[in-house]
Amino acid sequence: MVSFVAITVFFMGKVTALEVQKRNKKRVNVFIDETYAFSLSLDEAAHLHKGQNLSDAEVDALVNEAAITAATESAARFLALRPRSTQEVRQNLAKKGLSPAVIDATLERLIAFGYIDDRAFADVWVRDRMTYKPSSPRALRYELRQKGISSDVIDAALADLDAEDAAYQAAQAQSRRLRGTSRRDFQNKLGAFLQRRGFSYGQARTVIRRLMQELDADQPDFFSGDTDETEANETDLIE
Repeated sequence: MVSFVAITVFFMGKVTALEVQKRNKKRVNVFIDETYAFSLSLDEAAHLHKGQNLSDAEVDALVNEAAITAATESAARFLALRPRSTQEVRQNLAKKGLSPAVIDATLERLIAFGYIDDRAFADVWVRDRMTYKPSSPRALRYELRQKGISSDVIDAALADLDAEDAAYQAAQAQSRRLRGTSRRDFQNKLGAFLQRRGFSYGQARTVIRRLMQELDADQPDFFSGDTDETEANETDLIE
């Protein structure tokens, strides 16, 4: 019986040139056997020298590391604009045609560096919404799910949110645009607005009643003087 012995063949290539790129002085073009092979950052290229022999496995490792480094730098620029969720960064990198393996490695690196933190992202998202666009916990939950945030992280971010207080903040800001309207129009328009923000009919009714009482006390001329509507019933709120 003839036995066969598996032999692994390692192909070698020689580094024949290392050239700093003209347009990007922080990257170096690597030539193997007189042919351009790939580019590296200055730090990565510092480990190479002219005449050095590299196996295919070593070349693959260098190319992979260079791809991850470039992807990390690209993601860092994307994150500099505003906080992003892990899913948003993944989608941004995927649009650049990067392989899933490179994207996964890049995300791991960004998370380790603290550049991506879904819990911190969720907290910032809720805080900003409550400052600039108060919304219901239900609406915020939907928005965060769209960003790829897990349920447990969303629960933690919304744990201290008071839905009625959020509804009041939203109603108070919107009510300034309704000065001079009748009570009935005020109720209907503000009710529809709050429900678009995700608040329930009951929450909207409670907040609008409170706000109308405050306006009557502080700004008696806020509503138009249509006597037929001054006692508008709460059931006029849009359901």
